[in-house]
Amino acid sequence: MAALFLVPLVVLAVVVMWVIGVYNGLVGSRNRVKEAWAQVDVQLKRRFDLIPNLIETVKGYMQHERGTLEAVTAARAAVAGAGSQAQRVEAEAGLSAALGRLFAVSEAYPDLKASTNFASLQEELASTENKIGFARQFYNETVMNLNNKVQMFPGNVIAGMFHFTTETFFEVKDEVQREAPKVSFN
Repeated sequence: MAALFLVPLVVLAVVVMWVIGVYNGLVGSRNRVKEAWAQVDVQLKRRFDLIPNLIETVKGYMQHERGTLEAVTAARAAVAGAGSQAQRVEAEAGLSAALGRLFAVSEAYPDLKASTNFASLQEELASTENKIGFARQFYNETVMNLNNKVQMFPGNVIAGMFHFTTETFFEVKDEVQREAPKVSFN
């Protein structure tokens, strides 16, 4: 008689443990996505902080390129004013494009290219762009892992019960913005 009650309790315990395991896996994946975005954000902030120094260095040399400098400043302001993560991604892509134009124009100024301060800032930005790329890649991998858990059976059942949702990949939709800024050390 006791065995008759024991079997349903064991089955119930296994189901509860399975639900707890799936739930904890979803929470862990969601937290990894948040952490990965924080790493992207750290690198984007680093680039954001380097830009005023770059602008000040370039200003004295590029008096005739006011529009290019204003475009970088406007793009930086758009990043600062971005509200949502999607707006931030779009604004960051615009900033990358504006920086690319700035470096392309700087090629016409030999004195600027010879400036050690400018060269140092270029190197810092190039390094930061690489770190941003790696951080974006890691973020997208963690988003894919979470989205798979949220969308695939049987995790989708638990995800639906506890209101887990998919995350958005970090991607650039504008073809022009897909091109990396050109940074030259010549």
